[in-house]
Amino acid sequence: MNLIDKIAARDATVSVIGLGYVGLPLATIFAEAGFQVIGIDLDTARVGSVNQGESYVQDVSSDTLASLTLASGRSALLSATTDFDALQEADVAIVCVPTPLGKTKDPDLTHVSSAADEIAKRLHSNMLIVLESTSYPGTTEELVLPRLQRPNGRTLRAGTDFYLAFSPERIDPGRTDWTISTTPKVIGGVTPECTDVARALYECVIDDVVTVSSTKVAEMVKLLENTFRATNIALVNEMAIMCDRLGVDVWEVIEATKTKPFGYMPFYPGPGLGGHCLPVDPQYLAWKMRTLDYRARFIQLADEINLGMPLYWVTKVQDALNQNGIAVNGAGVLVLGVTYKRDLADIRESPALDVIGHLRSKGARVSYHDPYVRQLKADAFELTSISDEMLERSMADADCVVIVADHSSYSWESVRQQASLVVDTRNALGKAADPRVTGAAPPAAPAVRDPAS
Repeated sequence: MNLIDKIAARDATVSVIGLGYVGLPLATIFAEAGFQVIGIDLDTARVGSVNQGESYVQDVSSDTLASLTLASGRSALLSATTDFDALQEADVAIVCVPTPLGKTKDPDLTHVSSAADEIAKRLHSNMLIVLESTSYPGTTEELVLPRLQRPNGRTLRAGTDFYLAFSPERIDPGRTDWTISTTPKVIGGVTPECTDVARALYECVIDDVVTVSSTKVAEMVKLLENTFRATNIALVNEMAIMCDRLGVDVWEVIEATKTKPFGYMPFYPGPGLGGHCLPVDPQYLAWKMRTLDYRARFIQLADEINLGMPLYWVTKVQDALNQNGIAVNGAGVLVLGVTYKRDLADIRESPALDVIGHLRSKGARVSYHDPYVRQLKADAFELTSISDEMLERSMADADCVVIVADHSSYSWESVRQQASLVVDTRNALGKAADPRVTGAAPPAAPAVRDPAS
């Protein structure tokens, strides 16, 4: 039986290498579709959690995971291991490992290389390998393919002996309107045959599969998506700074602008970029272009603007405190929300880390609250979230409250009632005139602080 037929019959065994925010949801939907799925991860804690049916990823419920694993008390469709020898049983290997940037913003593809080497040691005929980890255009053909073509002294051909494709992950953690299954899936193989096999696999779990002519095109698709978002966020962040200088409310400008039914889509300012994708992905492309003696100017400028936003907001905190006759040095500052986006337990590249770091460097006494993050560790500091029970008291005691992540669990009315001064990076408090609130809007009149408070 060829691989496409095995896939159609759900007789193919799917392995997912890397069980993080991308890999675990992907492994789950393949298991839900009736495939035997083996997750591979070097983190023993993750492997143990999966096998016990305990999810550590917000987009996968523990109930769902337990129903697919041995925790259900029935035969498991999904299991996890640290042993790459499990690939000997697999017909499909999907690589979802991290691709971080080094300190010089060069791609670190150590995990991709290691995964490809492990696959190569166990590569067998009629096997499909798909890379989902984001990287620079050319990664699949230049880094992965050579490792698979000559494993253990053999010479194998892509499209004949095995199949290789790239399919960019499009997961937006915490989102429920667009899921893995409902978000169109882009696929490009190193040969047309590779594309056909990969398409047959993903059509089993994805509503709309879009094929492109090559892996390099598929790799570029992901980078264009996130460069588009990063540069437009940078544009609106700079627009917020310009509106601030002009005494214009940027939020009112955006609301009026988005009434145009064509030629515009709204983006919103904030404290900076966070998550693994937006601050990182465009840099893969910028690095690749540097190797071709070309400077990606939009990417560089957007990066400069977005990286500067935490300090911009810290300056707003300092100015707001000064207007109230309080020096930032020694001031008590409470940060609300430290994750990179609303209602998500993820602090990867969160601008809150820089906001807190800048405030601490200026001498502020910083505390934070986040219902999703009880311990916050960074290179220069380690903090524990104040308890939910102490939140209102802490807001009242703080010299300034800074809203960084606008979690829906927060009572903004309570913030208004308790805080003597607020810097709102997300427009969580809206347009209501309040001289105690500073945001990306015209400066309010100085607050009169009750000397007895």
